[in-house]
Amino acid sequence: MSTFIPAHSPFAAHGGQDQDFTDVREAAALAAAGQRLDRSAAETLYCKADLHTLAQLAHAMRLRLHPDPVVTYVGDRNINYSNVCVCACRFCAFFRPPDHEDCYVISRDEMSSKVEETLALGGTQILLQGGHHPDLPLEWYEDLLRWLRQTWPQLHIHAFSPPEIFFWSEKFNLSVSEVLRRLKEAGLHSLPGGGAEILHTGVRAQVSPNKCTAEQWLGIMEEAHKLGLRTTATMMFGHEEKASHRLDHLFAVREVQDRTHGFTAFIPWTFQPAHTRIEVNPLPAPAYLRLLAVSRLVLDNVPNIQASWVTMGPQVAQLALFYGANDFGSLMIEENVVAAAGVSYHMNRADIHKVIRAAGFTPVQRTMDYKAVEPQPDVNL
Repeated sequence: MSTFIPAHSPFAAHGGQDQDFTDVREAAALAAAGQRLDRSAAETLYCKADLHTLAQLAHAMRLRLHPDPVVTYVGDRNINYSNVCVCACRFCAFFRPPDHEDCYVISRDEMSSKVEETLALGGTQILLQGGHHPDLPLEWYEDLLRWLRQTWPQLHIHAFSPPEIFFWSEKFNLSVSEVLRRLKEAGLHSLPGGGAEILHTGVRAQVSPNKCTAEQWLGIMEEAHKLGLRTTATMMFGHEEKASHRLDHLFAVREVQDRTHGFTAFIPWTFQPAHTRIEVNPLPAPAYLRLLAVSRLVLDNVPNIQASWVTMGPQVAQLALFYGANDFGSLMIEENVVAAAGVSYHMNRADIHKVIRAAGFTPVQRTMDYKAVEPQPDVNL
């Protein structure tokens, strides 16, 4: 095993070329044997292992969990029902304050057009999210869900996120459980893992002080799982957090998953700073791949890891398929939030199939709960 500490290692400054790497070999042996990593072993691998070793370990674990040479993706569209938000998170380039001239709330006609196009392109779900709108009542969201479900019963509604749920709970003086129950009864099928950023309350106080805390985010997800709602978990990293906070995040997700088994996938991506109020350089591809690989190794109870072509581009996402990822994310017929931060990669179904096949895998379109779509849509849709 190499003893080289690459410059993109998050703890490169903490070690040196003369450092003893016995701990790396021991941690790598644990991972290779399929044993659960504790915090010390995970930190050792994240901080000190070379990138090739991490790739080998993460890919081997991916193959243990998913031995078939298949890479999945979902056919969906991100629909932002409003850009009005009172949170004013420092990392967000998409939101507008309530009195801004560019504020909008989507109309039913526009929503209908977007859904019809999604279905025509072989999509099966929409990802519906927005800001913390101060004026929309909870009934507005319930009516929207009922209308969507009644008009397109075949459509999977993957909607909202823990910060939105917490905001409504506080605003309408309802328990989190009651908010989730009402939304589920109205038509909500599953909950995206948005708004996680970094699950460390100190970091969140810096970058999104008006949002729910890490503990509240995790608690909302646990409550959703108790009600039978499947969810994803995400991480946005590379802003004002430390590498240790990223590990805090992974272990927090794993702890909840041990109790609930409700997370279907983990989706990390790098912060995109353009047009935001956080001035940092975007993390390079090796830093993304390092975190992705460690995510696969730590989250032994989360079945799927997604590659993020939307933020990293198709070539890095293709590499991610050998760093622990078994899923290519979304067809992403529409995406606005990352695009607002100056990143705009575009791939259609044929592009996704080409990239997956070039990596030696068979592309399979799936549902939110990772069942293959039958029949598979025409690749040229």
